[in-house]
Amino acid sequence: MASPPPGHRRACAPRQAAALLLALSCSCFRGARAAPPPDVPAVIVFGDSTVDTGNNNAIGTVLKSNFAPYGRDMAGGPRPTGRFCNGRLPTDFISEALGLPPLVPAYLDPAYGIQDFATGVCFASAGTGLDNKTAGVLSVIPLWKEVGYFKEYQRRLRRHAGRAWARRIVSDALYVVSIGTNDFLENYFLLVTGRFAEFTAAEFADFLVAEAELFLAEIHRLGARRVTFTGLSPMGCLPLERTLNALRGGGCVEEYNQVARDYNAKLLAMLRRLAASRPALKVAYINVYQNMLDLITNPATLGLENVEEGCCATGKVEMSYLCNDKSPLTCEDAGKYFFWDSFHPTEKVNQFFAKKTLDLCYEQLF
Repeated sequence: MASPPPGHRRACAPRQAAALLLALSCSCFRGARAAPPPDVPAVIVFGDSTVDTGNNNAIGTVLKSNFAPYGRDMAGGPRPTGRFCNGRLPTDFISEALGLPPLVPAYLDPAYGIQDFATGVCFASAGTGLDNKTAGVLSVIPLWKEVGYFKEYQRRLRRHAGRAWARRIVSDALYVVSIGTNDFLENYFLLVTGRFAEFTAAEFADFLVAEAELFLAEIHRLGARRVTFTGLSPMGCLPLERTLNALRGGGCVEEYNQVARDYNAKLLAMLRRLAASRPALKVAYINVYQNMLDLITNPATLGLENVEEGCCATGKVEMSYLCNDKSPLTCEDAGKYFFWDSFHPTEKVNQFFAKKTLDLCYEQLF
């Protein structure tokens, strides 16, 4: 195996110290597992706002969150980074638990360079989807362009670390992909792209799963070997959808939840077929639907008190610029809430999701 470049070797000491600290003090996060973190050189992220760490700050879209009160509970003090959360995202917690930096940098953030990206990088863009038309709704980064950035990243990485070490980073990295909700809620059900006239909901799910397969095949061709891929959440239970459903009696929109379950079944079947045809590719399906439903049904397991509304403003419809620091209604303790705004989880819930993902990684990928 090739030796790491000097810059990477200097970073090993804090990585090992962080890993030791986590092993000693964070058994609540990784359970009772005594083994040290596996040798994962980087966390590489694709997807939407559930994992976008700030790429939308750099593009011409209205879908941003780089202002207060977003980021108000970040360690070290309030810092709106472009994460759609009061603090960190699941990928940040995953990175830290693997002995890597506690924040996964956004690829388009000018504050970071290739030395930072060598241990983790995020290409995700809030508002995007598997369907290119989804990205067009709010002028965000389409998934194919995220892959284009990944190719550019590899070229930069080879210049920085050398061809052999760059290849090792790319092949041994953990890839996190979280995408799909916007394809339905921002695209298909919003009736703005015309997809509703082209496909039934079941046919659209088939189309999206086919796009997911093409994407996975492409990043595998480019070197990815260990990938987590999230299914859809019970998206009918998001606060925004509950609010819009009020005229029909309120509560979760079961039609949307059924669509999510059907899509997830098709996605899981595809992932199994793909794994069988590509033995070198390991893909772990993240059952975010069940993980989220467990918390909504039994909020006390995480000390939650409100699973129907967001913490920010009224918590019913606010997201992005509607979630701002002018509202006197924003809750004082986001740790009591499942949702931060009307669409996205709080940091506390993101940490819970990160633990679920890592547990699965240890079972299936590491």
